[in-house]
Amino acid sequence: MIKVLLADDEELIRTALAALLGLEPDLEVVAQAGDGRAAVELALSHHPDVAVVDLDMPGLTGLEVSTELASALPSCAVVILTGHRKAPLLKRALDAGAKGFLPKGSPGGALADVIRRVHAGGRYVDPALAADALTAPECPLTDRELEVLRLAEYDTPVAVIAKRTHLSSGTVRNYLASAVAKLHVGTRGEAYRLAKDNGWL
Repeated sequence: MIKVLLADDEELIRTALAALLGLEPDLEVVAQAGDGRAAVELALSHHPDVAVVDLDMPGLTGLEVSTELASALPSCAVVILTGHRKAPLLKRALDAGAKGFLPKGSPGGALADVIRRVHAGGRYVDPALAADALTAPECPLTDRELEVLRLAEYDTPVAVIAKRTHLSSGTVRNYLASAVAKLHVGTRGEAYRLAKDNGWL
C-alpha cells in the first residue's frame, strides 16, 4: 500500500483528490493539509511514501515544502500539482527535489499513475510542459535581482527591501533599475509582473 499525503489550500480540490485516490486499491491517503507548513508537519508525523502538494499554498509554497521534505524526509517523494503551465516553474520544482510535476487539468487517472511512478523511484513531468521548458526564454535576471524584485511586489519602499535583504538602499535601487532595464519595461511594477508571468519569481 502506497501512503499518500495531500496538501492543497482549496478544500474542495483536496477532498476530491482524496476521493479519487481512495478508489485505487494500492493507494491510501493518510493525511490532508490545507497549507504548506501543515503539510511538512503531517509528513513528519505520518511518514507518507508520496506527498502531493499544490504549488501555491499559504505558509510554505509547494516548492518550499519539497525542499524541506527532501532534507527532513528524503524517503517521501513529492509531486507538485499546479494550475500554472509555466516552464521555468518546472526547473525550480525539480531543483527543489520534486519527483513529479503535474498540471491540475490532467486526466483523472494520471495522478494515481504518477504517484506509483515516483514511489517506484521514477520521475514524471507533463510532456507538454517539458516541451515548453526546452523552448522557454532564459531568465535574464540574477538571483539577487530576482530576490529584490520579489520583495518589490506591492510597491514596498526601498528602505524596507534594503532591511530585509541586508543591502543598502542604493544597492537595492541599482538592482531594481537593472531588472527594469534588462526586461525592457518602464517601472519595477511592470518588471515584477513580467517576471511573475514568465514563472521566474
